[in-house]
Amino acid sequence: MQKIVTNLWFDGRVEEALELYTSCFEDARVTNITRYTEAGMGEAGEIMTAEFVLAGQEFCIINGGPMYTHSPAMSLSVNCVDQNEVDRLWARLTSDGGEEGRCGWLTDRFGVSWQIVPTALGEMMASDDTSAVERVTAAFLKMEKLDIAGMEKAFRNA
Repeated sequence: MQKIVTNLWFDGRVEEALELYTSCFEDARVTNITRYTEAGMGEAGEIMTAEFVLAGQEFCIINGGPMYTHSPAMSLSVNCVDQNEVDRLWARLTSDGGEEGRCGWLTDRFGVSWQIVPTALGEMMASDDTSAVERVTAAFLKMEKLDIAGMEKAFRNA
């Protein structure tokens, strides 16, 4: 059992969200679903909570109603090993109404904010070469989906 679990508050569309999120990661799985009963606050039979795992991380969706909405103040950051992974996740999470943001941020069709970040960016930003870090920063600040080749070119000053 994971000590800290991210809970996402939803107002319906839980099954659709589970389908999207579990389709993004190879090892993803739904681990538990609870449903409202006649005595519950929601419609009997509708999902009340859904627990799932993405890339080894436990999450829970609470189908709690319209009282709360998602905000970019909280986002899910995904460390990507290569451009193919960045491209695949970006396309999947912005599909069917998601919105592209700047600097690797996006909002999926449910309003959940994600950061799709290549691990290469962290490696470049950790460099002792402050000029290279400044060039990389200037490059990625102009990007929506992060482009590893473009950031590497800026890093090398090529």
